[in-house]
Amino acid sequence: MLFENGDRIVFAGDSVTDMGSANPVGEGLFESLGNGYVREIENLLTAWYPELNIRVTNSGISGNTSRDLAARFDRDVVDLKPDWVSICIGINDVWRQFDVPAIPEVAVMPQEYESNMEEMILKIKDKVKGIFIISPYYIEVNKEDYMRKRMDEYVEICKKLAKKYSLYFVDFQKTFEDFCKIQHSSKLAWDRVHPNRMGAMLQAKEFVKHIDFDFNR
Repeated sequence: MLFENGDRIVFAGDSVTDMGSANPVGEGLFESLGNGYVREIENLLTAWYPELNIRVTNSGISGNTSRDLAARFDRDVVDLKPDWVSICIGINDVWRQFDVPAIPEVAVMPQEYESNMEEMILKIKDKVKGIFIISPYYIEVNKEDYMRKRMDEYVEICKKLAKKYSLYFVDFQKTFEDFCKIQHSSKLAWDRVHPNRMGAMLQAKEFVKHIDFDFNR
C-alpha cells in the first residue's frame, strides 16, 4: 500500500472532482467530500485499510479550467501541505471550445494547458511523496467525434508530463473507453462527463490500482 498512516492526499480539479463537495476545500464528515470518485476512494481506503488514518481532501471546484486551478493552486493545494497530490483537470479547457465557441477567451488551448499543468507540477513535486496526473476524458467511444478527438490531445499532454517528471498517470479516458466496449456510456453519465455513482466507483477502482491497493487482504 503506497499511502501510510497519517498521510494527506489532496485531490485538485474541476466538477468531476468537486461533485458537490465543500468549496474551496472539502473534507471530513457528511457530504463535504462530495459524491464523486474522491468520496469512493476514501470509502475504499477506510473499508479495506481501517488501521490507516488517511486524510482525504477535495480541492475540486466546478467549472474550473487548468487556468483557474493554476491561479488557486497555492491556496488550495500547496498551502495545505499534502503528502500526495492528485490533479484531474482539462475537461472544461476542451468543453468551452465546443459549448461556447463564440467566446474563445474562456477556452484553454493545448499549449496553455501544457504550460498550466507543468507550472502546477513544478510548484509541488519537491514537496510531496508523489503526484497523480489523472487524464481528462469524454465518455465517447467514437474517436472521430470532434470533442473526443480534441480531448485525446489533452490526455496525451498529461501522459507526456507524467513520464517527463516520473509521476503516476491515471488514464480515466481509457477506463471509460474499456467499459463502453461492453456497456453504453449512458450507464455512467448522461452528459458523457459527470459520472453517476457507478461511474465514480469505476474511477476509484482505477485510481487505487496505482497505489498497490489489495482487495484480497
